[in-house]
Amino acid sequence: MEFQKDNTFVKGRLKSVTYAFKGAVKLISTEHSVMVQFSLGILLTIAGFYFNISHEEWLFQIFAIGLVLSVEGLNTAVEKVADFIHPSYHEKIGFIKDIAAGAVFFAAMTAIAIGLIIYIPKFV
Repeated sequence: MEFQKDNTFVKGRLKSVTYAFKGAVKLISTEHSVMVQFSLGILLTIAGFYFNISHEEWLFQIFAIGLVLSVEGLNTAVEKVADFIHPSYHEKIGFIKDIAAGAVFFAAMTAIAIGLIIYIPKFV
């Protein structure tokens, strides 16, 4: 028995990247909290160039921006699924959504701490 080469692997990966890009665009263009966070990420990127932050500071800043946007995306997905499953208010759904929002809070607080560590010395 001879195995045939799977020629769809690359096409499958390209489709996955396309879907992921479409999802990112949907997040940025439809979710107000993501719009705000994405805008802050752009402002901090501009600030990074303006203040000429170090290589290590860039790594932390990029990580923080990516962390917040990623967790916010997951939070949005949890909210959409929860609303789809149970459109009217339900205590357990509310609890689940609060936990997902709490994860965003932790990511945002981490990003704020990183931002303060990087930028406070630039102003002092």
